[in-house]
Amino acid sequence: MVVVVLWLVASGYLVFQGFYTRAVADSVRSVSIPAVSALTSIMQERRLSITHLAQRSGDLQPLVDQRKLTDDRLSELRAVATEALGNAPDSIVTRWRTLTEFLDQLPSVRSTVDSRSIDGPRAFGFYNNLLDAATTLFDTQARVVPDVTATQGGITATDSFRVSDLMSRAASRMDGAFGARAFGQQDYLEFVSLVGSYHAGLATVTPHLLPGPGEQLKKLTDSDAWRELVAAEQAIITGGAWQDGVPRSLSSIRSRWEALTGQVSERLIEMTVQQADEVSAEALRTGNNQLLMASLASLVAASIAGAAILWAWRKSSELPVRLSNLGEDAATMVDQRLPAMMERLRRHEKVDPEAELSFRDYGSDEIGQMAEVINRSLRAAAAAAIDEATTRAASTAMLMGVARRPQRPLQRGLKVIEGVQHRVGDEKLLSELFDINHQLTQARRFLENLLILAGGQIGRRFQSPVPVRRVLLAAFAEAQHYKRITLRGAPDVAIVGQAVAGTIHLLSELLDNALAFSPPGTTVWVTANEVANGVAVEVEDSGVGMRPDALDRANELLRTAPTPDVTALKDGAQIGLHVVTELAKRHGIQVTLRPSAYGGLLAVVLLPKRVIAVGDAADRPEPTGQSPVPAGPAAPKPEKAARREPRPAASSAPAPVAASPNGTARSGSAAGPGAAPVPSGVGGGSPTPQASARPPLPQRDPQQHLAPGLRAEPTSAAAPRPAGPARPAEQARDRLAGYQRGWAAGRAAGIQKPNDDQGRKA
Repeated sequence: MVVVVLWLVASGYLVFQGFYTRAVADSVRSVSIPAVSALTSIMQERRLSITHLAQRSGDLQPLVDQRKLTDDRLSELRAVATEALGNAPDSIVTRWRTLTEFLDQLPSVRSTVDSRSIDGPRAFGFYNNLLDAATTLFDTQARVVPDVTATQGGITATDSFRVSDLMSRAASRMDGAFGARAFGQQDYLEFVSLVGSYHAGLATVTPHLLPGPGEQLKKLTDSDAWRELVAAEQAIITGGAWQDGVPRSLSSIRSRWEALTGQVSERLIEMTVQQADEVSAEALRTGNNQLLMASLASLVAASIAGAAILWAWRKSSELPVRLSNLGEDAATMVDQRLPAMMERLRRHEKVDPEAELSFRDYGSDEIGQMAEVINRSLRAAAAAAIDEATTRAASTAMLMGVARRPQRPLQRGLKVIEGVQHRVGDEKLLSELFDINHQLTQARRFLENLLILAGGQIGRRFQSPVPVRRVLLAAFAEAQHYKRITLRGAPDVAIVGQAVAGTIHLLSELLDNALAFSPPGTTVWVTANEVANGVAVEVEDSGVGMRPDALDRANELLRTAPTPDVTALKDGAQIGLHVVTELAKRHGIQVTLRPSAYGGLLAVVLLPKRVIAVGDAADRPEPTGQSPVPAGPAAPKPEKAARREPRPAASSAPAPVAASPNGTARSGSAAGPGAAPVPSGVGGGSPTPQASARPPLPQRDPQQHLAPGLRAEPTSAAAPRPAGPARPAEQARDRLAGYQRGWAAGRAAGIQKPNDDQGRKA
């Protein structure tokens, strides 16, 4: 039933279109041709009227004869239009009514022309408005034709008529000028505009003309009359405006002007009539063809209706089969392929969801769309599983990499301890003890990295502010190659206690990075200055630097401080950057990486004012006393039996070296934060420690943890040590500076009483 209704609707539409196209084409053909003839007479009447008004005297007979011809043609047009436009669309009827209103005013305008009660511009404007209304009617008629080809041809015919009208207006304007013997500036500008407009319009129309009118236009433009007219127009435009008589250069043009323009205008009108006639004839043929096609289409539609009924019956029988196949495919995907793919993911094998989770082609109908939705759902689930597996693998790799990092320093520390157990009293004991301290400090920091990335807190705690200089030196103590670090200067300010541990850890990570990626023989410079927004610490190396894209990514990470992504940590090799980011976010510290002038990297750490102690806390004197370190001491060689408690030896080059304001190394400054008292003299005697203002450190029992066979009998504190060969100053400095530096770092962590036992270990 639906198919039959569709057949009737389609057939009725085609028949209606055929009749409508035929009726519109017939009305256009019946009205347009007579209208063009009548309007051509009006154009000629306009020229004669303008000439009559421009001259003081003249013969009216040519104008009277032209008016009679115009009236005859208008009467014929009205009779044809009344019959042809009875069933025309409202748009055409409205345009025709506007045109007839102007035609009804024509007798009164003629009377004013005869009596010279109207001037030339007003009469010129009336005729122009009448012809514009006619042009609008032609344009509307062309656009209501259903056939596209006929519509385009009708629009071209309308444009051709507009070109002929513009050319006639230019001729009328010059007729008035020649008659009045004056060509004012306004008339000159209007003439130039009209000539340019009709030439441009003719160039636009030419490609769209039918072959017959196009041939006519070619003959016109190749004729002598056209070339003479173009030359005359150019001469008039070149001569400009003029008054008090026609210039001599235009005398020959004046005598030929009316004949030239009349001949060209007539040829343009003939071209317009031929274009309109051929277009309307083509539209009429199109309407007849549409009627024929409607009949044939009805037969075809009937055949299609029968075929549609047959197709619907077949589809209705195929529907259950297709739904059954879809259910089987979905079950196979869910019960077999997807579990198998998940199992392969657990085995860390690569899978391709696009290839392994694909249905057969179910077409583009509703069943096909349902199959596509199911397929997309399965692929989304598979993609989520793949992402989870990738994340899990990345997390495992990262944790394994991070877990491996502390193994080497811990193993080295154990080996050193084992060696010390067999060499108690050896002269290298102090440097080996520092090596143990340094390796365990590194291991502690690596393990703290895991706590930081997991959102935990560092175990070390400080209750009171710590000077910036001591914080920097404590960070130096955690660097592996601390001897390569040079401190250029530090302001006399302190950091609040709750930010000390995080700042030390952050700076030590940056120092480790600077030392690791710079040549072994180079120096890493550290500078701290008090600025308007806090304290700026600069860590600069002359290493390999970073590529611009990598530097931009690192700065973006430091700026945004996102939650650590285990997939980005990979094997943990770059975990330090994420640790720095997390610590900076916690304490509001701003870290920026820039290329160094030395070719390496410059890390700028801006400690905000909120972590800088102010008031009484900042002005509080350091809790430990410091004494200058003498330059170049010669330390005595210790004896096994005489040593009960190791003391720091003097060093002429404490590490890291602190630079003096003039750029030279300051060897007379303390070796680090909370530097331990140093001996006041050197030589073969027993050194005597200086008085210290800080509370005494916890006392340890010497040799408590040594094996029983290695323990030495305690000796009196006053017992003299056997004199041994004096070690060179450089050898003593190199061997003992490390231990002094480690001891200083430990004392820095012990400036304030820690909150727990772990806080005592710096």
